[in-house]
Amino acid sequence: MSFQFNVPDMTCGHCVSMITKAVKEAVPGATVATDLSAHRVTVDGTTDVEEVRQAIVDAGYEAQLA
Repeated sequence: MSFQFNVPDMTCGHCVSMITKAVKEAVPGATVATDLSAHRVTVDGTTDVEEVRQAIVDAGYEAQLA
């Protein structure tokens, strides 16, 4: 299953790296794709949307389901 999140405060490569790392630690085996210009994170490989959202929040970013 795939989920997309709007992450408005994702503004640089460091943000992308931190979010990707946090999601992959929370959901091993997940595929994470980011679109920095659209401030969007797409996660594939889990059915638990809240677990993914919380991982992004715990990394220090606001995340809303798109």
